[in-house]
Amino acid sequence: MAQTDIKLFGKWSYDDVTCNDICLEDYITVKQYPVYLPHTAGRYQTKRFRKAACPVVERLVNSMMMHGRNNGKKVLAVRIIKQAFELIHLLTDLNPLQVLVDAIVNSGPREDSTRIGTGGVVRRQAVDISPLRRVNQSIYLLTTGARESAFRNIKTVAECLADEIINASKNSSNSFAIKKKDEIERVAKANR
Repeated sequence: MAQTDIKLFGKWSYDDVTCNDICLEDYITVKQYPVYLPHTAGRYQTKRFRKAACPVVERLVNSMMMHGRNNGKKVLAVRIIKQAFELIHLLTDLNPLQVLVDAIVNSGPREDSTRIGTGGVVRRQAVDISPLRRVNQSIYLLTTGARESAFRNIKTVAECLADEIINASKNSSNSFAIKKKDEIERVAKANR
């Protein structure tokens, strides 16, 4: 079987997915390891930077399994992602994988501030963010935004995740991730 025949959930093709940010290409793993299901049970924490090789959809799934009551429920998280991808396709008529990659590129902050303590005086210093941390941060912000908007709400978490990813891919300020990214970058700019 050719590698190109592999489709996510048996539906979404990996072929036409492109990453339009050159520095994140190596860290957003879409085409390198195509999988049918984002549930590989790989040991991605055993070595530094190994997680960059983890399929990006699986990293999103793992990030959805947060907040005590959802820990370890990976099958549930996979189902949420599957439904969210269906909704993204219905709402945008695009390949959800491409929408997700765009959202991750748009919602990762490029500059942050760190605490530097010199002689008991703590001040913030602006620093650039590495590509891997940008990907990690944007996945975290996307899932956190979806989780917060779904909490005590009629909308399901899949619907909220779909909205969050679509808004982030359009760079819309309705997205929690984009708002947070702008806030982080604004604080960093003030601390240069």
